[in-house]
Amino acid sequence: MLTSTHHVDCIVVGAGPAGLAAAHELMRVGRRVVVLERGGSVASSWRTHRPGLRLHTVRRLSGLPGLAIPRRYGRYVSSQNLVTYLEEYAAGIDVRFGVDVAKITRADATGPVSAWVVDTDAGTRYVTDTVVMATGYNRRPFVPQLPGIDGYRGALLHVADYRGGGEFAGRDVLVVGSGNAASEAAAELVSTGVRRVCMSVRTTPHIVRRRIAGVSMQAIAILLDRVPTRLADHVASVLSRLTVPDLSGRALPRPSPDLYTRVARDRSVPVHDTGIVALVQSGAVAPVAAVAGFDGDSVLLADGSVATPDVVLFATGYRRALEKLLAGLGLLDAGGSPLSRSGTAAAPGFYFVGFTVSATGALRQMAGDARRVARAETGRARQPRVHTAAVSGVRAGTVSRA
Repeated sequence: MLTSTHHVDCIVVGAGPAGLAAAHELMRVGRRVVVLERGGSVASSWRTHRPGLRLHTVRRLSGLPGLAIPRRYGRYVSSQNLVTYLEEYAAGIDVRFGVDVAKITRADATGPVSAWVVDTDAGTRYVTDTVVMATGYNRRPFVPQLPGIDGYRGALLHVADYRGGGEFAGRDVLVVGSGNAASEAAAELVSTGVRRVCMSVRTTPHIVRRRIAGVSMQAIAILLDRVPTRLADHVASVLSRLTVPDLSGRALPRPSPDLYTRVARDRSVPVHDTGIVALVQSGAVAPVAAVAGFDGDSVLLADGSVATPDVVLFATGYRRALEKLLAGLGLLDAGGSPLSRSGTAAAPGFYFVGFTVSATGALRQMAGDARRVARAETGRARQPRVHTAAVSGVRAGTVSRA
C-alpha cells in the first residue's frame, strides 16, 4: 500500500563505503542526496565481520574521496577501525536507516523527463532524477546446492556467519573455497586450536605477497592495471615464482599464468598471503579436492576420497541479489551482475557503484566510481522536476520534497 511519495534529487541505495562515497561526491557538485539503508547503521555488513579482520589494501590507498583514513589505524586497517572511519565520513550525509528498497522502476512521465521511482517495503515512494545502486558486490551469502547437502548430518555454515575459530577448538573443520575469505578463515582456525583444518580447492588460486621489496602489492597492481592484460599476466607470473614457493608437494600446484585474465573473466582476485603459505607448507592447513556432494555425515570429494569433518565452513562467495529490485529494466546480465561498468551510466540517471572486481583494491575502485558518477551528473542536462500526477501509480499519500 502506498503511504507517501517524496520527490528527491538523488537517491543512493546502500550506506556502505560505495554508497557513502557516491553521496559525498554528488553533494560536492551541488546535488541533494538521500541515502536509503536497510540496516540500522552505516557500514552494517562491516560490523558483522569476525574480529581481527583487516583490509588487504594499504591505508593510504584505501581512503574515500575527501577524507583520508587516519594514520593511527596502521598500514592495514581493521574492520572495527574502518567502521569508525565510515561513521565519521557519513557526518552531514542524509542517511535514512531501516529502509528496505523493494523495487526500482522508470517513471511513466508525460514529457521528456528522465526520472526513476524507488518503492520501499514500508510503502514509501521516492521519485528522483538520479539513482545510484551501491548495495555491494557481496550482498547475499552463496552456498552451492551440492548433491546430498540437504540431508547432511554435520554442521554447515557460511563464512558470513563465522565469528572466529574459538568456537571450533578441538574439532575438524573443512573450509570449502580457496579465496581470501577461505585462506584467512583457515589461518585463524589453526591459531585458535582447531584439531585439523582442510581446505577444499576447486581451482588453484593465485597467491601474492602483501609487499615485494618494500613495495605494496596494491601499488604494483595499480601499475600493472595500466598495461595490456597479457603483459600483466606475464609479470605477475614472474613475481609469483620469485616470491611464492612451489606448493605442489602439498596438493596445491602453481596456478596458470593468468592472474589478470582471471580477474577480468571470472571476477576472481588473488589471495593475499596473510599466513596461508606457511601453514600449507607446514601441513597445518591441508588442501584437498573440491567437494562433489554429501552423504549422511560424509563429504564426498571430486577425487573419490571421503572426508568426515565436524564442521563444513563454506567460503563460496556471495550473490548481488538485484534481480527482484531491478526486474524488467534490462540492466543486469544473465548472472545478475550489472551490464555497465561501475561509475558509468547504465541508463540516463542510473548508476552502479561498488560492483567492480579489481586487483587494485575495492575501496580505491569505489572512490573512482563515485568520482565518475559526479562528473557524469555534473554534465548531464537537468530537466524540470517530475510532478506527482505524472508518475504512474501515485494516487494518494503525503507528497514532500527533499
